[in-house]
Amino acid sequence: MRILVTGGLGFVGSHLVDYLVENEGHKDVVVIDNLSSESSSRNYMRSDVTYWIDDVANLNTYRYINEKFDVIYHLAALARIQPSFKDPLKYLNIDIMGTAHVCELARSCNAKLVYAGSSSAYAGPMLNPYAFAKYTGEQCCEMYSKVYEVSTVSARFFNVYGDRQPTTGAYATVVGIFENQISLGQDLTVTGTGEQRRDFTHISDIVAGLVALSKGTYSGDVYQLGTGTNYSINDLVKLFDGTAKFIPSRPGEAWTTLANIEKTVIDTGWLPTVLLEDYIKDFKLRV
Repeated sequence: MRILVTGGLGFVGSHLVDYLVENEGHKDVVVIDNLSSESSSRNYMRSDVTYWIDDVANLNTYRYINEKFDVIYHLAALARIQPSFKDPLKYLNIDIMGTAHVCELARSCNAKLVYAGSSSAYAGPMLNPYAFAKYTGEQCCEMYSKVYEVSTVSARFFNVYGDRQPTTGAYATVVGIFENQISLGQDLTVTGTGEQRRDFTHISDIVAGLVALSKGTYSGDVYQLGTGTNYSINDLVKLFDGTAKFIPSRPGEAWTTLANIEKTVIDTGWLPTVLLEDYIKDFKLRV
C-alpha cells in the first residue's frame, strides 16, 4: 500500500506519519508539505519516509504525473479562525482549491481520500472564512464521491491538543497557549467570560480515528472525532491551577463544541482514550 499525507510535517500530520510507519507498519509513505504553517517543521522528518517540499496545488502537474497512491490523507490547510478574517481569499484559495487538487489526484489514481474537516462547521459555515473554507472542502470531497465514485470521508476534529501543538502566535491552540503561559509564570488569557465550552481531543486519538476511517469505503460521509465531553475555558484554567486574565471576546467563534461520536464508534470501532485531566496532570509534573 502506498500512502500520501498532505501537510505531513505539521502538528497533526507528523503524528499521523509516525503512526502509519511505527504502528501500522507501512513502508511506502510520502509527505507533501510546503512548510508554510507555523506548526510545520523539518525536524519531524523521518529517514524512512519520502518528502516533497511543495504545494498541493502542484500535485496534478507533470512532475507528479506518474505518482499513484492507495490512500490519501489530506491535512494540508490554513488553520484557525481569527487569522481567516484578515485574509479570506488566501483561506478560500488554499483550503478549498487545495482540497480540489487533492480530490483530483485521488480520482486519477483511484485512491481513498480521508479529509481533515473541522468542528467549526457545527456553529455554521458562515460564521467565519475558515469555517466556510473547511466546510466547502467537505462539499468538494462529497462531489467527487457522487460524480466520480471516489471514496471520500471527512473527519471533523474537535480542538486537538498534545505534543507539537503550536503554543504561540495566531495559530496556537488554547491548551498550547496555556502551557506556554504556565511555563513562563504568566496569567492565563481567557477571552470573554470564559464560559464558552470546548471538546478537547488528544492528538493520539485524532490520529487513531483517521486511520480507522481509512479502512472503510465512503461516499462523502462525515464523522466526528472528539470525546463527547466538553469543558469551559474557566474549567481549563482550574485544571492548570492557573489565574485567569480576561480579555475581550473575539468574533466568529462558537459558544459550545461537543462531539457526538456514536456513529464513528459504531462504524469504525474507534474510541478516544486520553483524558484531558490526565494530560494536564502529566504536563504539570514536567514544568
